[in-house]
Amino acid sequence: MNNVKKKSGIKVFAPATVSNLGCGFDILGFAIHGPGDVIKAKFCKKPGIHITKIEGAKGKLPYDAEKNTASVAGMAVLRHLGKEKEIGIEFSIHKKMPFGSGMGSSAASAVAGAFAVNDLLGDPFSKRELLPFASEGEQIASGGTIHLDNVAPCMLGGMTLNRSNEEFDVHRVITPPGLYCSLIYPSIEILTKDARAILSPNTTLKKHTEQSANLGGLLLGLFRGDLDLIHRSLKDVIIEPQRAQLITGFYEVQNAAMEAGALGCSISGAGPSIFALSKNSVVAEKVGKAMEAVFNRLKIENKLFISAINMDGAIKY
Repeated sequence: MNNVKKKSGIKVFAPATVSNLGCGFDILGFAIHGPGDVIKAKFCKKPGIHITKIEGAKGKLPYDAEKNTASVAGMAVLRHLGKEKEIGIEFSIHKKMPFGSGMGSSAASAVAGAFAVNDLLGDPFSKRELLPFASEGEQIASGGTIHLDNVAPCMLGGMTLNRSNEEFDVHRVITPPGLYCSLIYPSIEILTKDARAILSPNTTLKKHTEQSANLGGLLLGLFRGDLDLIHRSLKDVIIEPQRAQLITGFYEVQNAAMEAGALGCSISGAGPSIFALSKNSVVAEKVGKAMEAVFNRLKIENKLFISAINMDGAIKY
């Protein structure tokens, strides 16, 4: 570890993510290109993690290292190595994505924090081994429970399936070549804890069976590259109907996306962002413009992202 301190500061990027994918509530997620979190990290004399600058958060994120998802995750890495009283690291955080957007904002901060500390220390852990540390940071924003549907794809890239949060049993999902996402963020803030609070803990056997069949069909369709099966399966009969009320114009946007040729369209994470999957970039552009037109007509400020699935996850600049 003596050579570590000779390393200059580093800069890392953790991408935004789409989670749930309709019928894959708390299970599925994928990373996209474009929005995300950037952290510049360097060593300092005072032990621990210290946040010196936050940009792009409009004053909504704490500088307190015990309350910020990035520093909590970074500190978890230091603590695991027994270096929390020996090594000091400064973070400068730049959020290049909306807060409370349903795009995995808190997960991106946590992933970037853990990834940055690991890089500075000479990569003692693999990306997969960093998942528990990033998850520790994410818990600050999710009410103390472990959720990997944003953390895993953000860290590892691609589309992921988490079989067990507690066991960190995460698997990469094969996706058809050319699959594109249209992701639109309307200027409505929904916090994850609030979106979870409205969910009923009960469902009917009929809906449970239908949702399970859709999830199985979606995974099989992705694996086989069967676009028609993806189209038939990318439907949420349990969570979406409860959360749609939080997003003005949701069903209008969803209908516009489907009419424009999307394979499926639903709420990204806890919302308010809405995603649609399409068979290629040309259709995705058309779908995105149709979604955008609805919010424009409703006079709701919005931002549109068109992206292939990001297979890289967290990276060092």
